[in-house]
Amino acid sequence: MPTPLEPAPPLLAEGRALYLKREDLHEVGAFKWRGALPVLTALRKAGADAVVTASTGNHGAATAWVAARLGLRAIVYAPEGAAQAKLALIEGLGGEIRLIGADLDEAKETARTDAAAAGVLFFEDGAERLQYEGYGAIADEILDQLEEPPAAVVVPVGNGALVGGIGLRTVARSPGTQVVGVAAKDAPVMVESWHAGAVATSDRSATFADGLAVRVAIPLAVEVLGEVVDRMLLVSERELAHAVGRYARAGLRVEGAAGAALAALPQLDDVDGAVVLVVTGRNIDDELHARACERPESFPG
Repeated sequence: MPTPLEPAPPLLAEGRALYLKREDLHEVGAFKWRGALPVLTALRKAGADAVVTASTGNHGAATAWVAARLGLRAIVYAPEGAAQAKLALIEGLGGEIRLIGADLDEAKETARTDAAAAGVLFFEDGAERLQYEGYGAIADEILDQLEEPPAAVVVPVGNGALVGGIGLRTVARSPGTQVVGVAAKDAPVMVESWHAGAVATSDRSATFADGLAVRVAIPLAVEVLGEVVDRMLLVSERELAHAVGRYARAGLRVEGAAGAALAALPQLDDVDGAVVLVVTGRNIDDELHARACERPESFPG
């Protein structure tokens, strides 16, 4: 079933035509199942009985969720500082967790090596074409759910697969709609790669929005973003925290990454017409959520 597309509450809309694409309402709490489902289905048909992946949380949960339905074993490598709420979700869905590394990319490096040594397939989030097709369904739903195409769709950017998939379908069906990606200022590698038109390097991914915390760009994502994304924006940690708090006051619990699209709205004053924000997920630790809501100024500006 399509996820809802809702008019934003007045507290968020502030008089503009603003819509929320509620990917947070899926039972896994985030959009990642859309990419994991076609990839793991293909692997299962090819004879796989297990899969290894790396994740800060939502991708790992989605992999575990799909794997349980397909009869696959899911082994998820996560960085040592991963959110407890997301780790608990992965375990609850049947995933086996391996904690290693200071960030996602260190965990990914070990996962890839261990998978090769064990002869198990490695599923790299953002590197599989089928994921982009799965995420394209979000664009189809948005365009089907609105009477007229929106002026812009604004998408949080971690590894870039989500905005890439949405962008591919949007360009095909509604070329007049701007596709806007938003990344964390403290995890800028995808924005820098988009500007360079090639894979850039970065030594930082220090954002509390773990869904945006990517340090090493994925070549496929860089290629696709260069073809379909109109603008790439950066937001600070404080802006992300303020966005999480604004969502909370409007009655929505979202994680840091999901706040990115809302946080970028002040940079889109030149967009004339309806804007859709993709609300990517709700899985956030209680303490971090409370800090973002109550003390946003404690985050770097």
